[in-house]
Amino acid sequence: MARRRRLEPAAPWVEITTTAADWKSADPALLATMLGELHLIRSFEERVLDLAGEGLVHGPAHSSIGQEGGAVGSIVGLRSTDGINGSHRGHHQFLAKAITHVSGGRLDLEQLVTPDVQTVLQRTLAEILGLAQGYCRGRGGSMHLQWFEAGALGTNAIVGGGVPLAAGNAWAQKHSDTTDVTVTYFGDGATNIGSVLESMNLAAAWKLPVAFFIENNLYAVSTHVEEVTAESRLSARGLGFGIPAYRVDGMDPLAVHLAMVEAEQRMRAGDGPVVIEAQVYRYFHQNGPYPGSAFGYRSKEEEAQWRERDPVVRMATELTRLGLVTDDQVEAVRAQAVAAMDAATSELIEADPEKEGRRRIRPELWPDPEFVDVGIRGDLGELEGHRALEPLTDTRARDEVKFVDAVAGVMERRMAEDPRIIVLGEDVHRLKGGTNGATKGLSTAFPERVLGTPISENAFAGLGGGMALDGRFRPVVEFMYPDFLWVAADQVFNQIGKARHMFGGDNPVPLVLRTKVAMGSGYGSQHLMDPAGVFATSAGWRIVAPSSAEDYVGLMNAALALEDPVLVIEHVDLYSEKDTVIAGDLDYVIPPGTAAIRREGREVTVISYLSMVRHSLEAIEQTGIDAELVDLRWLDRASIDWDTIEASVKKTNAVLIVEQGARGTSYGGWLADEIQRRLFDWLDQPVQRVTGSESSPSISRVLERAAIARTEEVVAGLETVRRNAGGA
Repeated sequence: MARRRRLEPAAPWVEITTTAADWKSADPALLATMLGELHLIRSFEERVLDLAGEGLVHGPAHSSIGQEGGAVGSIVGLRSTDGINGSHRGHHQFLAKAITHVSGGRLDLEQLVTPDVQTVLQRTLAEILGLAQGYCRGRGGSMHLQWFEAGALGTNAIVGGGVPLAAGNAWAQKHSDTTDVTVTYFGDGATNIGSVLESMNLAAAWKLPVAFFIENNLYAVSTHVEEVTAESRLSARGLGFGIPAYRVDGMDPLAVHLAMVEAEQRMRAGDGPVVIEAQVYRYFHQNGPYPGSAFGYRSKEEEAQWRERDPVVRMATELTRLGLVTDDQVEAVRAQAVAAMDAATSELIEADPEKEGRRRIRPELWPDPEFVDVGIRGDLGELEGHRALEPLTDTRARDEVKFVDAVAGVMERRMAEDPRIIVLGEDVHRLKGGTNGATKGLSTAFPERVLGTPISENAFAGLGGGMALDGRFRPVVEFMYPDFLWVAADQVFNQIGKARHMFGGDNPVPLVLRTKVAMGSGYGSQHLMDPAGVFATSAGWRIVAPSSAEDYVGLMNAALALEDPVLVIEHVDLYSEKDTVIAGDLDYVIPPGTAAIRREGREVTVISYLSMVRHSLEAIEQTGIDAELVDLRWLDRASIDWDTIEASVKKTNAVLIVEQGARGTSYGGWLADEIQRRLFDWLDQPVQRVTGSESSPSISRVLERAAIARTEEVVAGLETVRRNAGGA
């Protein structure tokens, strides 16, 4: 018979329940503040539902009524410099953090609503209504609430989407010599999402001061938690990662507070993350003013049982029992909160002169329609003071290098001058510079700033995003292969790419994402894509694609100076190529809007980037066609050099766009459409394109070659242009 020994989790797992003694020993001022915050939040949420019922809330109104105890109990003791983020159902968390910030964590129940508190209520309501005075200028609405000054990092419409960002904020706190912490709020549904679990693992491995706060309200829309997991005690999720976990009654704000106090002590001491599961209940459906029983997935009996545990009532009952307030004083607190919402509403809403008995939003409060695209990216002002240079016209001496050594060299130069730069990704710290040598020497020179990550693109991409949003660091994230962007697509596109614009247009997101195209290397369908087309059609990202080592230096320097997320695409075909850099100069920038003319000509404008620039030159030489070759360098729609393209097309009256990868994710498809819209009158024939096949490259050497473009395909493209010109 085999011996059996019961194993215990490495981390403790406890349930906290309050006693009468806890209530008696609690600070009366703290309890009064919690009562005040609960009433303010409850009155706010009730007003939002009223306005939604009038059709004045455009979009969803995810009420937190019933769940306020978890937010108030966990946030009331936090510092303004502590960070929180949350999910689409996050009004209560945002308000608790904002009110705690402006009140210093103490409210006077006799004068509950100070001018600062009134401003918080009005601006938050304005945001939910989509108005210009909102915290995100109306762009965030109900689901995207952010106020950095108060430590409110942003709520999130993607379930679990904000969790990796919170881990990044916690990393920044830890490495800025603070004892600040971050709390990330998410529901029961998010506990089964990979990015959440990846972030728990990463936070535990790196001992980050982040609390994973699970609001277990039992239902993901209408699906009960026991339908989707065999372990419905969701705080158990932390145990698999060695994270201490707490389970607490979220309808008891003091119990939540006591759990958070213990959690804070651990996090502020540098002992790493915690998990807190608060058992709460949303009194209404996923969205709107009706209970879940109206949709058949909850019973009225269940709802009534949870109503009896209302955190607002619980708080008032306990304070009354302690003699800290009277019933009349509780009513007065409620009346002040309602009056504050009346005042906030009257500033935003008026009688509709065209519809008797109806109200409307005051027309002058809507954002200016011209604001629609403002803030997708920055205005490039951050490049002022940086030395721009065109390597093609620089006559100084050159040093011969491999392209990949220029990649590592410019990064080492910038990291030596800018301590904010952090490099992270899989294996970047080992193998003498990662899998291709692109980070060679960096981990030796900067061992604390080159972070080898777990295989978890969602977690470490989002962690980089959180670092960037914090503002104290400038992360350089490496995806070993560009196809891995699909694994982390939420963080790359929904979070990092949209963050600046979504939250009002002001917050910089200084992140560089490096990756390499490896077509021709035999790595097959899931490692070889060209990501340019996908990123070019996703707002928020700038894109650079260097074809030479000298360009790489200037483009990477620009990327590291910008306050926008920048994708830097490299190509393995170039890594081992002998190339040159300007001797002794790794400090210039090649700014956005700066393409290069690699060859002048009059018959056709060939437009390309990366390794296909070289293939295009070879093809032009083979055909003898007098082509002008434009090396784009910058590929995104905000950074592309239209002046150079336009001047060339007006000279040649024909365009051939050359890229290596598959048609389906083609960059050239977007570019051809844009050229024909802008320059139709100057074209003597349709824009022609050279691409790979529809398929992604295969492992077979023969099939891989058939799937991608090289010199031969460019030759065929040039011959097509010549035939069309001859028949014109």
